[in-house]
Amino acid sequence: MQLKDSLSNQLLIAMPGMADPNFSTTVTLICEHNSEGALGIVINRPLTINLGGLFEQLDLVKTDDTLADHPVLNGGPVAPERGFVLHNPVDSFESTVRVSPDIQLTLSRDIIDAMATGSGPDQSLIALGYAGWDAGQLENEILSNTWLTVPASPEVLFDVPFGDRWAVAAKTIGIDISKMSSHAGHA
Repeated sequence: MQLKDSLSNQLLIAMPGMADPNFSTTVTLICEHNSEGALGIVINRPLTINLGGLFEQLDLVKTDDTLADHPVLNGGPVAPERGFVLHNPVDSFESTVRVSPDIQLTLSRDIIDAMATGSGPDQSLIALGYAGWDAGQLENEILSNTWLTVPASPEVLFDVPFGDRWAVAAKTIGIDISKMSSHAGHA
């Protein structure tokens, strides 16, 4: 696969006919995509735990109460015990991947520690787990009309309410997803 064909920094919008309950009505940010496969984070499935609860589970002394009520997301069915932080660009964390000029993914605990003390990134989403695809699997799912792809934007990622992200992401390319059939077809 060539870099120009990468789906990194794209949002995958589950089509109305998505049968897999792990992905029905989801929006997933593709963070890495190459010849070996893809890794994405579902950005619209809040869990019942919030950041305050996560800070407590990690025995962190939180000083930033503004983040305590922010929900933690179900990032996908793979490795649900592992944390991922999507955030605006910051250069000070150990294990960070640049998704785009506006979005980074950090996998190291130091970002959670910084967030608990109020010195984390200005914009962030914390997810447990991720979505993963083997080589060629995601491309085949797209060809089978399982996913709609649209360019990612920090606005959809950080500003749109979770319950609206599926519809808003589709509207970025002029599609009212609520009016789409749940049956796939090929022209």
